[in-house]
Amino acid sequence: MIEITNRAAAELKSLLGAEGVTQPAIRIYIASSGADVQYGLALADDITEFDEITENNGIKIVMSSVVAAGFSDGSIDFIADSTGKNFIIQNANTGTCYNCEECDICDAD
Repeated sequence: MIEITNRAAAELKSLLGAEGVTQPAIRIYIASSGADVQYGLALADDITEFDEITENNGIKIVMSSVVAAGFSDGSIDFIADSTGKNFIIQNANTGTCYNCEECDICDAD
């Protein structure tokens, strides 16, 4: 399960509402891989039958089946401090990729 904290849900709803999105849906994707996998968030406006969809705290979460296979029991939080505003995406199953041929975390070649 992926938990979206109350802070993150409020910020996402605010951002998406400002864009005129009435049914909030975000996509979790792999932004970079290597020694540590980094995830990103984007507006999920291109949902396909190959995506896995869940919902938490009023936000629909969309991931490709490849990303979903390596991502469970995670969380999305939001922080705002003197360094700026950021969403923090944590995956309890994040591993390290030393050999992409044996790695199931991302779809890198």
